[in-house]
Amino acid sequence: MFDKVRQLFKTKEDPRLQFMREHGIEWNEAQGYIVQGVVLNESLSERLEYFSNRRLNQFDDLKALYFAAMLINEKIDLEIATGQYVARLGNNQHNLQEFKAIVSLLGEYYRQFLREKR
Repeated sequence: MFDKVRQLFKTKEDPRLQFMREHGIEWNEAQGYIVQGVVLNESLSERLEYFSNRRLNQFDDLKALYFAAMLINEKIDLEIATGQYVARLGNNQHNLQEFKAIVSLLGEYYRQFLREKR
């Protein structure tokens, strides 16, 4: 009986907010996107600039990130395959795979919730 009443008053959470919560994504006006406690614009902007061929230097424009993701992924895959990591960025296989996962996650967030639907 109580379960039925609880179900009645249970509000549906916004799918966008639920996705953000499940994947540890936060937005801060001053800092930009934060994924699982990592402030992307502070710690990964130089790596983003390198892998996007200087097209992007911040994670604030998810549309631009979404369209640059293919290039970014190809460059990451090439660097991992050759094993020739950019030392000034501190690249290694592990952190490049994490970076690729972050780009993919933000792309999925953009695709599902921010992209204009036709």
